[in-house]
Amino acid sequence: MLETSRLWRRVVGEVAQEYPDVAVDDMLVDNAAMQLASDPAQFDVIVTENMFGDILSDLAAAMTGGLGLAPSASLSDGGPGIFEPVHGSAPDIAGRGIANPAAMLRSTALMFEHAFGRLDEARALEAAVDVALAECRPRDLGGTATTAEFADAVVGALS
Repeated sequence: MLETSRLWRRVVGEVAQEYPDVAVDDMLVDNAAMQLASDPAQFDVIVTENMFGDILSDLAAAMTGGLGLAPSASLSDGGPGIFEPVHGSAPDIAGRGIANPAAMLRSTALMFEHAFGRLDEARALEAAVDVALAECRPRDLGGTATTAEFADAVVGALS
């Protein structure tokens, strides 16, 4: 086991003692990946260090349809957090009008909810993205919709 993994497990164990009502189950990352793929409903929250979290979040995104659909939020008690698509940037397709903006819009919905406390706006944006996905599929999901066409469908669903 990596030294950083030993440190991680020790610190998580120490912090967990402060929250006796929260169940903590240690799991090696290879087993976590298998469990996530075979029975994702068993997980409420997965807490891990950055590299393993990146691997597991990519797996979870693939299970839900791809990186173009997966939002993310890094939350803390001391601030609004960071809200971004799981996929990161895609400079190889910049300016071509083929990027799927669904994950960015869903990350924005998370920001409305968790940073601003605007639950109604968050739910409206999530619903509009779902409507747009049903009406026009971006290329990464097997459709032909451009980024602008998808964005127009979201705006139309919000109207």
